[in-house]
Amino acid sequence: MSNKPIDFVMIWVDGADPEWRKEKAKYDGSVVTTANSEVRYRDWNNLQYWFRAVEKYAPWVNKIHFVTWGHLPEWLDTTNPKLNIVNHKDYIPEEYLPTFSSHTIELNLHRIEGLAEQFVYFNDDTFLNKPVLPEDFFKEGLPCDTAAVHCIYFADDSAGHFHGSDIEVINDNFNKHQCMKQDFKKWFNLKNGFKNVIRTALLFPWPWFPGMYCQHTPNSFLKSTFETVWDKAYNTLHETCQHKFRQKSDVNQWVMKYWQMAEGKFVVRDANFAQCYHIDNEMFKDLCKELEEKNHSLICINDTINTEDFESKKQIVIDAFERNFPEKSSFEK
Repeated sequence: MSNKPIDFVMIWVDGADPEWRKEKAKYDGSVVTTANSEVRYRDWNNLQYWFRAVEKYAPWVNKIHFVTWGHLPEWLDTTNPKLNIVNHKDYIPEEYLPTFSSHTIELNLHRIEGLAEQFVYFNDDTFLNKPVLPEDFFKEGLPCDTAAVHCIYFADDSAGHFHGSDIEVINDNFNKHQCMKQDFKKWFNLKNGFKNVIRTALLFPWPWFPGMYCQHTPNSFLKSTFETVWDKAYNTLHETCQHKFRQKSDVNQWVMKYWQMAEGKFVVRDANFAQCYHIDNEMFKDLCKELEEKNHSLICINDTINTEDFESKKQIVIDAFERNFPEKSSFEK
């Protein structure tokens, strides 16, 4: 087991908070895009199960930094010694506030006071799904991740635009051939998944990264990586953070993940460790099966504009979590 502390960071927004909505309305006006839609803020009412899962499956965690606009769940016990409540204004530079963009919130995480060098970043739709060890996230001081070269999918309702901006930063600072030759055994490790290795091989001839594989699940980060990327790509990150809402030209936290890979600062982790479920009719059946059988250690329950019967699906997920975690955690009153 690693002797170095590992923190978890969770960002959360209460989209129903009238004060938050009032503040948001001051800035959004009539400019509403898919990236800023209500889907991004509606509540699945399952956050308590995230804390129950952490306490049950990762009791070794050093600290949980819970990042919010200022509101808190009524049931949260803020006196828990493992919990650090972080307001946006506590760590995000004043010139970027207020912000309603997850990108700004994410790109400045390294500024959280007391944050460990090794931390795992969770969105509020990502969960531990079975017992995990520190070595599942960091080994010998390096983040664990699945690496592969991929092509970017661009569409109006996709994250491809952010992905493209992230990769632009990587290509401005790294040569793909040099990176992959330096860490050949990592990029072509079968733990990345056979299909991923094949894709990486097929895209090897080009000297630049066309894109990188991203599972859309919790990421292991080194705080020092954030500091390096801010130093090397300040103008790009600064421009993103000036946007009150997500814009297609933004970079996001994946730029940190990709930078770690390009530098070779990662240990290969099995691709089956994590799985993202986009909540459409077909994948919802797979999610329900996952919550029952627990085939992956990390999961993402990704709400989309294509999610139908939201309220009924929400209740089904809550019922499944309640069966898995019927007891309150020490993070609940």
